[in-house]
Amino acid sequence: CEIINPHGHAREMRKMRVVIVYESMYGNTHLVADAIGTGLKLSADVTVVPVSDANPELLRDVGLLVVGGPTHAHGMSRPATRKGAAEAAGKPDSGLTLDPDALGPGLRDWFGTLGHHEGMAAAFDTRFSGPPALTGRASKGIARELRHHGFSLAAEPESFVVTKDNHLGASEGARAGDWGERLAAGFTSGRH
Repeated sequence: CEIINPHGHAREMRKMRVVIVYESMYGNTHLVADAIGTGLKLSADVTVVPVSDANPELLRDVGLLVVGGPTHAHGMSRPATRKGAAEAAGKPDSGLTLDPDALGPGLRDWFGTLGHHEGMAAAFDTRFSGPPALTGRASKGIARELRHHGFSLAAEPESFVVTKDNHLGASEGARAGDWGERLAAGFTSGRH
């Protein structure tokens, strides 16, 4: 991308740097994170990482931090709910497969080490279909933690639906890509 300065000279414009940090047990949140990243890639330099790889150096000079995780017991996962999810996947005929990074640290652990940052962020989650009052929404807790650590929210927290047999809903990947595009459009239009 080029911009022309007032003297008529073209110079290259750097793309905004976006980091997407996700926690995923059965791969659904991972799929959503990748889809959001695809939506953002037209306007940004995007890095998608599991929470276990989200070190402080990665967040240096980030233009937008996007964080997401699965909804467990109405909010962000806890060690006990993560252990329960892993045990459920280990049962014969469960049909569940753990994401490669599922047994690493969760978002709660990561937020405990995050420190203070300034910048823009967005939160998302995966959850079962139904009213949020019944299913809960991890994204609300993620957004609260992001604000607590100094970030301003670029968008309202977003949820993506998982089916009862723990698969991402049919249109949710496309919807996640669209959400990523809307996040990028908000930055390129100067609304943030």
